[in-house]
Amino acid sequence: MHLRDVLAPAKLNLFLHITGRRPDGYHLLQSVFVLIDWCDVLHFETRPRDARISREDLGEPLPAEDLIVRAARVLQQATGCRQGAHIQIDKRIPSQAGMGGGSSDAASTLMALNRLWGLHLAPAQLQAIGLQLGADVPFFLGGHNAWVEGIGEAITPLEGEAALPPARFLVVKPPVGLATAEIFSHPALQRETDAATISRFTAAAYGFGRNDLQPVAELICPPVKKVIDWLNARGFHARMTGSGSAVFARIPEDFSSLQLQEIIADAEPDWLVRICQGLSVHPMWDRAENGF
Repeated sequence: MHLRDVLAPAKLNLFLHITGRRPDGYHLLQSVFVLIDWCDVLHFETRPRDARISREDLGEPLPAEDLIVRAARVLQQATGCRQGAHIQIDKRIPSQAGMGGGSSDAASTLMALNRLWGLHLAPAQLQAIGLQLGADVPFFLGGHNAWVEGIGEAITPLEGEAALPPARFLVVKPPVGLATAEIFSHPALQRETDAATISRFTAAAYGFGRNDLQPVAELICPPVKKVIDWLNARGFHARMTGSGSAVFARIPEDFSSLQLQEIIADAEPDWLVRICQGLSVHPMWDRAENGF
C-alpha cells in the first residue's frame, strides 16, 4: 500500500509568552499556533512483511536520524507493529525558522502510518506518542489552530466562537537560522510574563501580546531585526515566530496584489519570502476516519 502527497504544514506563533520555569528547567509558555499552507510533502510506501524504515530525500538533505524516521520507529515500538515503510520527503519548510517543520513532518508520518498500517489509534493516543518526539508534535496531530500552554502539551483547539478569522501572512526567512537551545538559555530572556486568557486573546487575536523570545533573537541574530524593521517600515506589524528566525506579518485586507508584489520585489535577494494562507484545519484531518 502507498499514500502519496501527504502534506505537513508549517505553523506560526501569533504570540509566545514565557510565564515561568519548572524545577526540571523546562520553560512554561502560552501561545497560539496557527497552521499555514507552506508545506513539506511526504510519500509513503508500506513494507507489509519487513519492519525496516527507510527515507529518501527529494529536496534538502535531512539528518540520518531525523524526526520522520524516529516517528515511524516510535509508532512501531508503541504498537508492536511489524510492518515497515519507505518514506520520501520533499522538504520545503526552512529549518531553524520557528515554523515547526520537523515536528509537522513527524506528525504527518504518525497519521499516515497509523492509516497505512491499519493501527486505528485515536488522535489522543497518537498525541501521547507524539509528545515523545517533541513538544510541538501533539499540536499538529490535533488538526486545528490552538491555544497552547505548559511545555506545549496542554492544547485547546480554537473552534466555534474562538475560531480565528481568515488571514493571509507575509512570511520572511533570512538565510541564517537560530538554535532554540541558545535562545532559551540566554541570560537576557524574560521568563515572568503574566498569564493570559483565551478570551483576552480572541478580543484582538492578530494584535495580541508579543514573542518573548524575539528580543534575545534580535541580539544574537541581527538579520531577524533587519527583517522586522523592513516589514514595519512598509506598513506591517511584524513579529518573529517561535524561536525564529522566520518573521511574519498579517497582510491587511486592503493590500492589493500589486502592492504585495512591489514589496516582495524590494526584499533582500537572499531572503525567502512567501505569501501564506492561514488554514482552519490540518490537510490530513478527516472526521469521517476517526479524526484524520
